[in-house]
Amino acid sequence: MALCHIRDTNNQVQVVKNLRICVNNMATSPSTASAVLSPAQKQLLNEVVLSCQPQEGAVTSVITAGDYVLNFSATTPWFETYRENFLQSMPASDHEFLNHYLACLLVVSSTEAVPVEQFLKLSQEQHRIQHSGEYTNPKWFIPNTLKYYVLLHDMSEGDEQRADSVYEDMKQRYGSQGCYLLKMNSRTFSAEEDEQIPDPWSQYLQRNNLHNQDLLDDVAPTVNSAAVENNISAAEVDSIHSTEKDGVSNSLESHPLQLDTVSSSGSLHTLSAISTDLKKGARDPESLAGGAGSHGACLTLNDHDHIRQFIQEFTFRGLLPHIEKNIRQLNDQLVSRKGLSRSLFTATKKWFGGGKVPEKSISEPKSTFGLLYPPEAPELQIRKMADLCFLVQHYELAYSCYHTAKKDFLSDQAMLYAAGALEMAAVSAFLQAGAPRPYPAHYMDTAIQTYRDVCKNMVLAERCALLNTEILKSQGKYSEAASLLIKMTSEDSDLRSALLLEQAAHCFNNMRNPMVRKFAFHMILAGHRFSKAGQRRHALRCYCQAMQVYKERGWSLAEDHINFTIGRQSFTLRQPENAIIAFRQILTNDSRQTATQQGAFLREYLYVYKSVTGGNEVSLPQLPLPYIHSSATRVYFGHERCLAEGEKQAATHVSLDQEYDQDLAAVWCHLEEQLVAAANHGAIPVNFQPTQCCLNSQTDNLRHPLAVVEEPIIVEVMFRNPLKVSLALSNLSLLWRFTADGVSPLKEKTTEELAGEAITNEETMTPGMTQKDDIVTTEVILEFHMGPEETKMARLRLLPHRTGQLNIVGVVYNLAAASSGQMAPSTEGQQTFDLMVVRGRQDLKIQGPRLNQTKEDKMLVRHGPDRRLDPIITPPMPLMEVFFLQFPTALLCGEIRKAYVEFCNVSSVALCGLRVASTHPDFFTFGSHATTPLTPTSAENCSAYKTLATHAQPGSVASEMLVSAEDFSQPSSVMEIPIHSSTLQPGESTQLPLWLRGPDQEGVHEINFLFYYESTEKGIKISHRVLRHTVFICASRSLSVQAVACRSSVPPHQSQDDKGSGGTLVFIDVENINTSEAGVREFHIIQVSSSSQHWRLHKCINPAKDKDCKLTSRERAKLCFRATRCRPHQDTSDAVEKYTFADLNLGNERIISSSTPCGDFFFRGCRTPESQQVYVASSRASSSSKTLINEDRDSDITHIVKKCNELDLNIIVIWKAYVVEDNKQLILEGQLHVALQTIGKEASSLTAREEAQEMVLLKFKSELPPPVVLPSAELSQLIKINLHYPETYTHSFVQASLCVVPVTLTLSNCSLAQVDVIIDMQHKSTSTESLEVHSSFTWVGQTQYKLQLKPQEVLCLTLRACFLQAGVYNLNTQRVFAKPAEQAAMCETSQQTASPALIIINNA
Repeated sequence: MALCHIRDTNNQVQVVKNLRICVNNMATSPSTASAVLSPAQKQLLNEVVLSCQPQEGAVTSVITAGDYVLNFSATTPWFETYRENFLQSMPASDHEFLNHYLACLLVVSSTEAVPVEQFLKLSQEQHRIQHSGEYTNPKWFIPNTLKYYVLLHDMSEGDEQRADSVYEDMKQRYGSQGCYLLKMNSRTFSAEEDEQIPDPWSQYLQRNNLHNQDLLDDVAPTVNSAAVENNISAAEVDSIHSTEKDGVSNSLESHPLQLDTVSSSGSLHTLSAISTDLKKGARDPESLAGGAGSHGACLTLNDHDHIRQFIQEFTFRGLLPHIEKNIRQLNDQLVSRKGLSRSLFTATKKWFGGGKVPEKSISEPKSTFGLLYPPEAPELQIRKMADLCFLVQHYELAYSCYHTAKKDFLSDQAMLYAAGALEMAAVSAFLQAGAPRPYPAHYMDTAIQTYRDVCKNMVLAERCALLNTEILKSQGKYSEAASLLIKMTSEDSDLRSALLLEQAAHCFNNMRNPMVRKFAFHMILAGHRFSKAGQRRHALRCYCQAMQVYKERGWSLAEDHINFTIGRQSFTLRQPENAIIAFRQILTNDSRQTATQQGAFLREYLYVYKSVTGGNEVSLPQLPLPYIHSSATRVYFGHERCLAEGEKQAATHVSLDQEYDQDLAAVWCHLEEQLVAAANHGAIPVNFQPTQCCLNSQTDNLRHPLAVVEEPIIVEVMFRNPLKVSLALSNLSLLWRFTADGVSPLKEKTTEELAGEAITNEETMTPGMTQKDDIVTTEVILEFHMGPEETKMARLRLLPHRTGQLNIVGVVYNLAAASSGQMAPSTEGQQTFDLMVVRGRQDLKIQGPRLNQTKEDKMLVRHGPDRRLDPIITPPMPLMEVFFLQFPTALLCGEIRKAYVEFCNVSSVALCGLRVASTHPDFFTFGSHATTPLTPTSAENCSAYKTLATHAQPGSVASEMLVSAEDFSQPSSVMEIPIHSSTLQPGESTQLPLWLRGPDQEGVHEINFLFYYESTEKGIKISHRVLRHTVFICASRSLSVQAVACRSSVPPHQSQDDKGSGGTLVFIDVENINTSEAGVREFHIIQVSSSSQHWRLHKCINPAKDKDCKLTSRERAKLCFRATRCRPHQDTSDAVEKYTFADLNLGNERIISSSTPCGDFFFRGCRTPESQQVYVASSRASSSSKTLINEDRDSDITHIVKKCNELDLNIIVIWKAYVVEDNKQLILEGQLHVALQTIGKEASSLTAREEAQEMVLLKFKSELPPPVVLPSAELSQLIKINLHYPETYTHSFVQASLCVVPVTLTLSNCSLAQVDVIIDMQHKSTSTESLEVHSSFTWVGQTQYKLQLKPQEVLCLTLRACFLQAGVYNLNTQRVFAKPAEQAAMCETSQQTASPALIIINNA
């Protein structure tokens, strides 16, 4: 009822809002109040909660607490439904009257022959049930129960006039306020009718009261809805009971529209919760009794109004006046019993007798928790009046009565009664409008404690707690509510504990500062109890909500527990996808569980997977184990290199066992660029891409790699087992997709290829399918075992047989938990093992490098493609293998060794264009075209040199040979390999000699060879192929050679050689710096050769006559040679590029230094022409900044200066070393090079190690260029000076005091330009040395000359020296200044003077 009125004991009108009426069948079952719920009640509550699940897409609450963002259900309808049903299912008890019956509806059909007689029978039956004492149930509120007579008329069957006449008779007999005529079923039921009348009962029927939908489906087909509506039996007695607005109802055994499965007629037992505020809403689909229709299908809207009108008439004219009358009677009884005149409403404590014990006999029964009152006891009358006032919402008067009754009960120690009064007093105080008094929460606490601890009645304690928590929550006291809910959990009821724990969790979340972790913890506890209660869906929901708090917060063990439970519950609830996701989480997190626990997780996961797939899946599932580090995937194109047997050493090339080195890759790329440039006439093609045989995360993978048909592709996948248990993988192979080219190698084309469709091997993984080996052969690894927490590589091979586009998609394998013991080979054992094996796949998805080119790339996070797994298969290409024979690993510095190299074409395609590039081009040579066969002498001695037997004569002149540099392969880093016909046919192999020379620097040298070759067919995608080889050579120290050239002081015209050729002395220092580490006993210097375009070694002028120079450890020898210019007729213009090789052998055989390998290594080791060009270029660059001097003149000076001192003489020292190794004597041979470029400047065979450059501070201002000063060292050697005079001169100073001695001064112009010379004879030396050597003497005659010398002119001047006394004098006191004649602005430079010229003057 929306709004009703009732008068209180003071005749004041009280408003009653939203009054709810509960109509129940009058059941006489012996249901008594008990301290625990019956099994039937528990079953009902379980079904209620089970049937009420959160709806899909229901509104969720999002709360943010700190850095937690939680998303959970805003309402808990299952808890509210549980609470409602729990309160309704409570049986009536003797200590309270709230759910005792107030009135009784007597219903008779109008089709009865004599309805009035039936009413009389029903009335007598009710009276007998209530007053005979035979029945404990139902319980009645007051002895004089209201009877209301209802005549039910079915419009579709009965006679309406007769019904009206019977009703008139009833009004005469019972009064118009005590009876009612209810007309129903105004239309016939037809399933075809379009008109949809709303179901009037839908909102009052809870779906759980119709048992389960499964049960409904079994029962519904036998039910006729028209008969159901029409068959309310006239013989049944319906009792009415009004409740508080929460709707407490005794409705357990039967509900108004509950289907009776025993009776096939489908009779309706009761009406549940009929009220006037019937909603016109949609029907609850689960409350429909089958497909035939809903309840009330024959009712029209007028019938709905009739039902509402009937309830209103009954309430307003029957029930409320009856309650009002009883309140007055009870009030009057209580007042008169105490002899008081005032109303109970204003009564005080003494009016109810305080603690006076009621008159009871000694034998009155007592319960375990206090005495029991008889029905007529005044204390119960007060309680009865309080309950009546409470039902009609007169909360103030109800509170007074409860308060008074509480005191009486407590004074009598009637604890059950007292707890009930305390509970209702607290509720009444809370419900009072305007809240005149604060809510007495301690009343509720006392009541709960009394029910639970004293009375041992958990049902009442739970009811009290449910009411109290709702009140506390409405007041915002969530902490107290949560504490109370947690206290009420116990082991006797898992369902109740689960619901209360869940409510406690929500209380923690609803606080002003949400306690998120407490929410999650109690949700876990609630989920556990739901699970124990069999409520799997609710358990799963609780765990999922709690997971939001624990996920990715470092609570790994808690996460594992939650995921494991979610997985199990999902699997049980037939949600396999969710179960798999949860189990994946356990296995993919870095778990801290023990090995045993992880093993259990893995087995559970495999079992779930096995159950889900069932072996019938066409597409393979994605497996979480083991981890694959996709970015670490490496792809290798080509055959794996096998090491050759015996002496053959195969080229190292590239293998998956090598670590990738960025710097080394740049070196190889540079070598390949040189090779490609050499093959393409010096230009690198625009589309050139360096060859990458092995792709990884550091290589450039933006383009599709090129693979060759019939050559394997090896993919190395890095697996990691994160678990502490072993994993057994089997039948491991690659998944691929292939799109064929338009041209197929085979004549017959499949339809797939013609259509250009992608062919894949994915579907072939299921048993019974054939492998597509005719397109790509896929290698399968049968067993792949991974230990605990092991990272392991798997190398999987594919062999393509067709050209086209290949995409490597992923890997496919069987996953099983590796058992500790070996499985028995029996069939049973095999079957049990198979049960735990899952076939699945993992995709290889590689993220490309982050793009950083454009502005958009830099602003966003974009990644480029990584195509290392998407090769293009190209037509056949040649494939070459290279083998090395007799290749050393250790050499002495400069040692010459002969080895052999073998080239094999192992493919079916011819190859050509064979070249090699190296980082150390001076390390090896294939020989020149002018190479002659080895002489018999050298063959006998196993020498690498070409030799001639000679007998060295003392003072013999060097043997000379003129050689063109073009005869030798050009000493660039790229060399063409001289194979026969420059082509290798398929299967053909060839062997070539290879001379090696030990590096000049000691230590371990990494030497890289890159062999280049092409296919004889042109125009294919792969233009060339390369083969890498790396050797490590350990170089030991051998000899150190220092050489210096000096001008001979002999004037040119007096030299014994050809006229015009100036003599030069060459001093060579040879030191044995070997420390006997390689077993070297001694070195023999057997020959010294020279090579130059302009100079040659002429003869050996050693003072010692022993020719063969032997050096043991740390010994040193000095050799002296005279060098002369080459003969003029050789120095013609057409022989500019010709080199003169001069050999001075110190032993009995001459090595022809101009042939292979000596000449080759000379041209590779001494790059004098180039170095001179570099020197000229640098001089020009340095002098170009000079603005005062003309550039042409400047270049002339440089040229003059260079020519003046240039020597350009290259010395080749050839040695033999005697080595003892394994008690055998070996003879090693080698050569060292010294390049003498400038006179007077020492050169060495050992290049000085470069010092690390110091850091230079940045300068932001450009400094002025320093004035360029031409190096005076070169200009001071323009003129060679010689003094000719007698060594001793005897003079009689007695006869003549002055001694005059004639001296000739010879000036030689060493340059090729005119030179201005100034000679100053009067120069006074200030050095102490010259003062000590001579006393004063003087030059007489002309003492200063200015001359001009033509190029290479020799001029003699006659001078006179005057001495005053005998003694030793140094005549070398003159100063000579010179400068090129063209340089007007330049100052003359002082020329170098010779050593002191001493003269002895004797006195006669």
